[in-house]
Amino acid sequence: MAEPSSAQQRFLKKRQQKLRTVTLVRSLIFLAFLVLWEASTRLHLIDAFIFSSPTRVVTTFMSMAADGSIFRHIGSTLLETLVSFFLVFAVSLFSAMLLWLSRSLSRILEPYLVVLNSLPKSALAPLLIVWLGANTRTIIVAGMSVAVFGSILTIYTGFSEVDPDKIKLIYTLGGKKRDVLLKVILPGSIPIFLNTMKVNIGLCLVGVIIGEFIGSRQGLGYLIIYGSQVFQLDMVLMSIVILCIVAMCLYQAISAAERIYLKKL
Repeated sequence: MAEPSSAQQRFLKKRQQKLRTVTLVRSLIFLAFLVLWEASTRLHLIDAFIFSSPTRVVTTFMSMAADGSIFRHIGSTLLETLVSFFLVFAVSLFSAMLLWLSRSLSRILEPYLVVLNSLPKSALAPLLIVWLGANTRTIIVAGMSVAVFGSILTIYTGFSEVDPDKIKLIYTLGGKKRDVLLKVILPGSIPIFLNTMKVNIGLCLVGVIIGEFIGSRQGLGYLIIYGSQVFQLDMVLMSIVILCIVAMCLYQAISAAERIYLKKL
């Protein structure tokens, strides 16, 4: 393997410097926000009871970590999110395959999918509680409802945009529609799957939190509602911070899988 030229080395060095600069600026912005938040409460510029503070959030987390309750709530939300996420992908992939295999079916169902995707999913949560009961299954369904219809449309659209020349080649060689699906459509849509999954993981987390708001006795969504009802706003802010961390970790995990896939190409 040839060594990179001096120009390439300079380009790579500049790129690494830019990445380090971006990371440093991000860290400084976050640190400045925490310092400003803490200083504002200590100087009584804002009410610490209402807005909490970084130290109060950490103290609340440590007290709940001491008895292990916070880990139970995090685990519950994480499990429900992952289950709904994988179910959304499976249902979306299967539905998109059916729509691609039957153009008549796609023309019939596409308007309904568009309407269902545009519905405010928070309005469905109370109905799901009534229909399915206040249990984990309902929360998983709530998580799925936020992402599944848009995911079906995105994957189906991706199927329709695959290189038509490759499809013609399969038919020319005597292949069937099933061969086109398995040998061209699905392999060529892997980047679309990964991009859709990066969007869906956040949407599923939102849906799970909506479900926990209404019909749960554990989870981060439950802590947010419970904390607001009893005016333990430190608990509310702590739960929101943890949700941000969970969302970031889940997104980064899928991004890491995408990078591994791209390196293998």
